[in-house]
Parts: sequence; C-alpha cells; structure tokens
Amino acid sequence: MNRPAPTQDINEDDLLVGKPKRSAAGVEAVKVSLERGFAEAGVTRTIRSMLRINQRGGFDCPGCAWPESITGARKPAEFCENGAKAIAEEATARTVTPAWWAKHPIGVLREKTEYWLGSQGRITEPMAIRAGETHYTPITWAEAFRTIGEHVNATTPDKCVFYTSGRTANETAFMYQLLARSLGTNNLPDCSNMCHESSGSALNPTIGIGKGTVSLEDFEHAELIFVVGQNPGTNHPRMLSALSEARKRGARIVAVNPLPEAGFFGFKDPQSVGGMLGKSTDVSSHFLQIKVGGDLALFQAFGHLLLAAEEKNPGTVVDRAFVDSATDGFDAYKAARAELDWEATEEATGLTRTDITAIAGLLIESKATIFCWALGLTQQPHSVPTLKEIINLLLMQGNFGKPGAGACPVRGHSNVQGDRTMGIWEKPGEKLLAALDAEFKIDSPRAHGYDSTEALDAFEKDEVDVFVSMGGNFALANAETEALEAGMQRAKLTVHISTKPNRSHVVHGQTSIILPTLGRTDRDDKHSGGPQFLSVEDSMSVIHSTQGRLKPVSEHLLAEPVIVARMATAILGEDHVVPWKGMAEDYDVIRDHISRVLPGFEDFNRRVRGRNGFVLPNPPRDTRSFATDIGKGRFTVSPFEALHAPEGHLILQTMRSHDQYNTTFYGLDDRYRGIKDGRRVILINPEDLVELGLEDKALVDVISTFRGTERRANRFRLVSYPTAKGCAAAYFPEANALVHRDLVARESNTPGFKAMTVRFVPHSLQPGPTLDS
Repeated sequence: MNRPAPTQDINEDDLLVGKPKRSAAGVEAVKVSLERGFAEAGVTRTIRSMLRINQRGGFDCPGCAWPESITGARKPAEFCENGAKAIAEEATARTVTPAWWAKHPIGVLREKTEYWLGSQGRITEPMAIRAGETHYTPITWAEAFRTIGEHVNATTPDKCVFYTSGRTANETAFMYQLLARSLGTNNLPDCSNMCHESSGSALNPTIGIGKGTVSLEDFEHAELIFVVGQNPGTNHPRMLSALSEARKRGARIVAVNPLPEAGFFGFKDPQSVGGMLGKSTDVSSHFLQIKVGGDLALFQAFGHLLLAAEEKNPGTVVDRAFVDSATDGFDAYKAARAELDWEATEEATGLTRTDITAIAGLLIESKATIFCWALGLTQQPHSVPTLKEIINLLLMQGNFGKPGAGACPVRGHSNVQGDRTMGIWEKPGEKLLAALDAEFKIDSPRAHGYDSTEALDAFEKDEVDVFVSMGGNFALANAETEALEAGMQRAKLTVHISTKPNRSHVVHGQTSIILPTLGRTDRDDKHSGGPQFLSVEDSMSVIHSTQGRLKPVSEHLLAEPVIVARMATAILGEDHVVPWKGMAEDYDVIRDHISRVLPGFEDFNRRVRGRNGFVLPNPPRDTRSFATDIGKGRFTVSPFEALHAPEGHLILQTMRSHDQYNTTFYGLDDRYRGIKDGRRVILINPEDLVELGLEDKALVDVISTFRGTERRANRFRLVSYPTAKGCAAAYFPEANALVHRDLVARESNTPGFKAMTVRFVPHSLQPGPTLDS
C-alpha cells in the first residue's frame, strides 16, 4: 500500500483556508495516522512499529519528549497522531539511492522545498560532493572517515563545530561531546540553544537545576495547571490526556496564548469509546488570549495581586515557613511588586484588569499549582526574566516538592534534555570537565565554545572550516537563513549524519559528506555481542531504554555510536586513550563510563534495564532543596518589559503546522487551523487587516525591522484569523529569514522567533533582496 515519493513540490497557489477547529484528536487523528503510515512504510512495518512505540522494551517516539507512566499500565496505542507521522517518516519504505542523487543535480535540489526533500525517503549509502561537482556521488565509509580526519587535522579545533539534534540518544551524545573535547573544542551548539535554553538560564540560578520539577503523576494531584506559550494539540498531543483527566478530576486549567488553539478547548480521546464517537471533553477551564510578549507583565500582575491578598489575610497565600527557610530575596521581590501600572499591564497583555484579577484568584485558592510552558515564552528578548517571574510565583506559594506542584518546561525533541545531561553544551561546568578528564585521561578545553547564534556569526566570518551535524537541519532551523546558508557554503567541509535529505545537505560546504544512520525504529544488530539498545531522557528526568526492531532499509547504514567512534578514530588516531572501538561494539561500555562521570547514573546498566528505567535526582522535587550558589531558592526582581510595534507594524511569532515537527514536514495540512496545501501564510487579526488597509488572502512581502536594519521574506498570503490583536503568526522555518541574529533572548542567546516587528508591502511592488528560505 505504500505510495512513491511525491514528484511535485508545494504550489502555494493551491492554498485552501477553512474554519479553525475547536477540538483536537478523535477519529480523524486515527485515520490520518494509519493513512500516513501505510502510505510511507506499508501495512506490516507500520503495525509492527505502532505496537512497540513508547512501550516497555520498545522504542521511544522520535517526536516529543512527553513522558509515559512509570507507575501504571500503558495504553495499547501509546502515541499520538504526530508521533505516528514521525514513525511513518522514519520507517518509510521509500529510499534515496545513488541513482536518485545521480538524477538530481545540486542546483535543482537547492530549488526544492524542505517538504519535497524530506518526502523522498531514507538515504541508503554514504554520499559526497566536492568543489566544482554538480552531484553527490557514492563514497565508501572508509574513504568518508579518512576525508573527515584529513580535514579536521588540517585546521585547528576552534574552527571545528559539532552540532547536535535532540533526537540523539544518550550514549551517542556522550560519545559526541567526548570527541569534541578530546579534539580540544567546546563548539557544541545544539537545538536547545534555539528552543529551551532560556528555561535553563532562568531555572539554574533560581532553583539550582535547569529541568522541570514535576512528574507525570503530579498532574493527578494538581489543583491548578497553567499551559503558557504552548500548543499541546499539535506539539505534545499526549499531554492532552493528562490535562483532560485533570480537568475531569476538578483541576482548573488556564491556557495562555496569542492563538486560540484547538487543543485548548476540546479533546476527543481516540482511545476511549466517547472519543471514537466524536465526543469532546473539555481541556482548559479558562483561556487568556495574551499579546505576544505580554507574559512578563501578566506574571508580575499575578505577583502583585497575590501579595495584596496576603496583606489582607496574612498566612493565606504566602507559604511563610517555606519562604523563610528555603528561599532568599523575598523582601526585595515583595517591595518591587507593591505597586503596579495597570494601564501599562493591560496594554502589554491585551487583557483587562478584570480578567487578570479573576485568574489571580484561582492562584490564591490553589494549594498545588503547576506551570507548564514551551517556546512561546523562551524565544523573546525578555524570556529569562519572564520565566523567573514564574519561579517567583511558585516559590511564594511553596509549590515545590509537594504533590501536584512545580515547574514544567515541556521539551520538544524526545531526547533534547538528555543531550544536555550528557554534556552537549558549549559552556560546560568544571565538574563535568574534571570528571571526563579523570575517567578518560584527556585534557578537556575550558574555554567556552559557540552556541547556535555564535556559530552563525562564525560561519559569516569564515571562522568555521569543519561543520559536523549529528542529525538536525541547522541551515533551516536557525535565524537569518540567507546569511547562514552562504556561510555554510564557504566552509571547507560539512558532514551530515542523517536519515533523510534536508536543506542543510544542499547548501553544503566545499566538500560535503552525508553519512546515513539507523533511526529509532531500526534494528541495531551488527555487533559481536548481538543487538544493542540505547537510552533517552524524557521531559520529566526519567531515563529509559529504546530499541528498534525493524529491518533497516539498507545494509549500508551504521548506528550513530559506531559513526562517532569511527570518526573519532580517523581524527584522533587508532591509539587514542579513549576506547572508541570498545564503546562502539558494546554500548554497555559507554554506559559504564557514563556511570562514573555523571551524577545520578550510578549502576546505569542495571537500572536502565529495569521495567521503567529510573528517575534522575531533582532536589527541588525530591527534598524541597535548591542547589544554587546560596543553597536556597532565589526570588528575583525584573523590570517591566513588553513588545511594542510602531504604527503600521505588527509583532510576528513563528509556529509549527500540525503536519510538521520542527523542520520536518509530514504533509501540508494544518488541520486544526484550517490551512491546507500551503505554508507561506501570515495569520492576522481581521481588525488589523482593516487598520492596515490590507485584504484577506492578499499576497505580500514581509519586512522585519530591528535596530535600524531590515530583513525581507517574499510572497506570503495573508489569512484573516482570530489571533491576538496587534500580533501575527507565520510558520517556522519559512519566516526564519526575518529574524535578525541580534534579536535574541538576553542571558540565553536564543533567537527571538516570537518577537519580530514586521510590516507588509504588496508582493513584488517594493524593491529589495529576496530572502526566501
């Protein structure tokens, strides 16, 4: 039943716009899941995969990092629609062979969209292209590694960059950072830099850990749950089960977002009789349609109102015993929130004082509150202060280390949190480096390396000779698309460890090598000791195994740990002190090393084989303690900030389509928002259309402004949509070209994908460069 890859690319003139939906999932989600799987992978591979996804002893979904229960039974179908699409995309029977590359010159491939490239199938053999060549051609594994070694050893470590995607398993990530540090560089940018870096930058100094402090079971005990800057219906659909169950139990759920997403309002659970019959259960009890960037003002208003309520009735709101014994800085915070400019707050948030006060009342009443957030909060210039305000609210009411309470940053990629735990970070701490040096007898560099934004700058300055990408699609995922692509093409060597073609492969360095790897669903059995398994960490710090069982589409694929080991040997030599070959042959060897280097991983090999894996230590959650530099939770004081667009401009945020996972496009149907067969769209409030003198469905070019400079992306279709007034939304990554590299979150350096000031001009009527991605 599997269908061949599409030959036609996106035709934006085919765009269809319908009515947005008011509920998520249901029978249609099941139908789409099966159709996509059967079309790409066939019936047998699809069913075999679906029976094992997120099951004990199975493989972890390569999509989001939402956890599975570690206390109860798991559902027979422990996945969502987008998880099924991710599996179909990876388990596909479509292949990209040397004949395919011979048929498609690089000049033609550069004109294709990411949707077309990713739809072609799995890469079957190592491929290479060199200066002056028009096509990728086959290269042996031995020659590929020899070429990589020659290029790396011909330059200096500081001109080598090792990028990592969140799909990389723990063992691979550990080996990868060990390779970079053995070479002598901390140039380890990763996708965290572009998504949740702001979360870590806010959490580490305030609560002593850069991770969330709740478990999945806490959702069973929460009285109040905030879902802020997040779209669970598309990006973390399994979260809807936890939210709807909490709502049935009586919890209040407050959704805070500029877009009225379908998953906020209804959930048709496809694993229940009612859901299959089309019955929708409520999700959010309250919806605050906030302006983009107005969250800091909102949380400061909450703090003001909670403290005022405490002043009226001492001991009813603030957990004084907890605050006095476990925190620092409360008096300064209390003084800062004593007064509030309500006019500025209403302008910043787009909400009324009445609405804000009503939700503050829910906070005052709640004895167990969870704050969940995602990229809507982390990709703003004032992201870190905004997240610190959430921590202030949680600390004030003692919402750490008790059932149903805590901080919950909801991660995207399935192991992006694990990658950071394993040491993928450009700013490593001394404890990690010292432990690596003691374990492996190497001399790790101490100087900080490049994050993703700094890597962009380094490419433009021609300071990157070798770029290695462990998965991902760096060219399309970052800001300033055109400048980054030009810089990548000037690098001497780019190396892509990938499963399928993507944009980064076709805007390659002077020499480029593609190394095809096994995916999560694939069997990894080319080892003398038999089949191997890997491990991942979910959003709630649970470490568990993942093991694919499907036959790989090609005999030429290698597992990621094997690729890293062979690359390291080619670069560092056969006699290097790190036992690369031993780790590649037996992944238990990797885990034994990890157990001696990373706290919390003691006895790793035994514990990861347990039925539910194991949970990493988390002081705020486990003991209500905080491993900050002062040994206490830290209240902070931040000034009022908001985003303001000048007359004739709007604030633009990027977002995912429902048929998308980061830069991977599963299709062209953003079903919940009513958008089909097109991606270059701008969702805009109908009142803003009138005020700007624009018409629905008008074709425009978009110009962003930042510090006197402009960026331009051409040919977008305006779509009248119920966004927050003064705000607009466009798909990532088509709008990435509009993000100036200096528009970043302070402290974290995360690109400001949710903070662009834009104006529109009729398409092609204004001169200017084309920055189409």
